[in-house]
Amino acid sequence: MRVISISQVSPEVAGCDEESGIVRKVDLPLARREFLKGSGVLMGTLATGSLLAGLAPSTAWALELKKLSTEQGTTLMAMGRVLYPHKKLPDAVYALLAKDLDGKAAGDAGTAKMLADGIAWLHTAVGGSFDKASATRREEVVRSMEGTAFFATVRGQCITSLYDNDMAFAVFGYPGSAWEKGGYITRGFQDLKWLPAPSKEASPPPFLG
Repeated sequence: MRVISISQVSPEVAGCDEESGIVRKVDLPLARREFLKGSGVLMGTLATGSLLAGLAPSTAWALELKKLSTEQGTTLMAMGRVLYPHKKLPDAVYALLAKDLDGKAAGDAGTAKMLADGIAWLHTAVGGSFDKASATRREEVVRSMEGTAFFATVRGQCITSLYDNDMAFAVFGYPGSAWEKGGYITRGFQDLKWLPAPSKEASPPPFLG
């Protein structure tokens, strides 16, 4: 796991991924606050009353960066929000993007330079701090970088960092892998409450062998 897991003590909620109708408790990949010795550190809190705040035992989170500075990590988080904007996803999820890119930078000098140069260009383009610029200006600047290696690297990392983690699963309502439990045919395949039920001709009973 990319970060230090913390256990959670949330109340169980109803769902379709278990026969009992109860969704298993999720171990959110948030990092516990501790003495961090890396190059930078990203820290924050989950919004009180949010879904993730209700699932986690603590609203505080922290991620250590080995190569990038705190400022560089924060800028990558802001760029990630421009590329894949989700109001429901907390900063803790976008911090995973910075953490993963930091890991690549720590293992390859060329990647480290490319990220540092790209981040510096973001600041230069907005005439100050990229993460403090207006949303419109940030989008304009990021769009202008499309086609560069920096843009491709950050965008490509977003796909796994932002969506392949338990926090995103909880926010988007994804119950997790189902193949080892028989798949989704008998575990919520037809649970689309926001669509009208299809006719029998359009959706015949599945073949179960």
